[in-house]
Amino acid sequence: MQQLLKELPKTFHVTNVQAATIWTNPQAARAEDKDGTSHPTDILKWVNSLTYEESLALCNENRVQSQTLYGEPVIVLEEEGDWAHVIAPFQPSKKDSRGYPGYIPLRQLTSVDKEAWLQDKYIVVTTDNAWLEDPAKDTRIQLSYLTILPYLGEREAHVYVQTPSGKQQIAKEKTVTVTKEDGIKQGSGADIVTAALPFIGLDYFWGGMSSFGYDCSGLAYAAHKANGYWIARDAGDQARAGEEIAIDALKPGDLLFFAYQEGKGAIHHVGIYKGNGEMLHSPQTGKGVEITPLKGTEYEKELCAARRYWR
Repeated sequence: MQQLLKELPKTFHVTNVQAATIWTNPQAARAEDKDGTSHPTDILKWVNSLTYEESLALCNENRVQSQTLYGEPVIVLEEEGDWAHVIAPFQPSKKDSRGYPGYIPLRQLTSVDKEAWLQDKYIVVTTDNAWLEDPAKDTRIQLSYLTILPYLGEREAHVYVQTPSGKQQIAKEKTVTVTKEDGIKQGSGADIVTAALPFIGLDYFWGGMSSFGYDCSGLAYAAHKANGYWIARDAGDQARAGEEIAIDALKPGDLLFFAYQEGKGAIHHVGIYKGNGEMLHSPQTGKGVEITPLKGTEYEKELCAARRYWR
């Protein structure tokens, strides 16, 4: 993580809402998406207000690409009216060697100086119910799991963090503190599974990279990020890296990839191998994160590859 930050320019932008959606273009956002394109956002209200058809259209009409979490850096390539053409450098992608590309409303970004963001320690949010509090303004924002912010000290029950709006606080019990040298501790394959288990039942959300709703590769990305592994954003890219694993040599924490045409076509899905012939995954719009067996299912027919990123 520290290396990623060091590679950023002297000034860059960070996300200043709970989760900023990366849209395909400025025309992709609809009236019904206002709670996801506003400042501040209300991501839970947004995802829960969409009908099945409206949620499905985010995928089928190629509207949404990804999301960035509060405080996550982006590089603004250019401004187009009220929108910023960006890349997200913490999300590797074949679409751009510098990071995941797309568009974010300018009001959801704040320019910061790199020196303010380069601290000796960082806090990592470890739950899906942590709140960022600004006592001076009596305001608070619900943060996503794995939000990362620079550490500014602590006292009793709270840890102080650098934010796009200045110094604020989070309940200490909702976070862990990591050093710039060590970053997030690298976990085992079993730890990757454990990181995803709390989200069983969470509704699938296309392009979702937050604990307000994950898509399949977003869940895989988050489970690895929680264990100190920064992998690619999309399933197809995730399948091109890591260690290739034979299907008969799977261990918990390995990623399983599924392709159309009974495994011979394009990759369209990824799951996390749980062990005992089961996988943990975020399947599709209208369903929640679940544990499902492979044997005797369509997934067994479509299974085409497995990769391991853990050590």
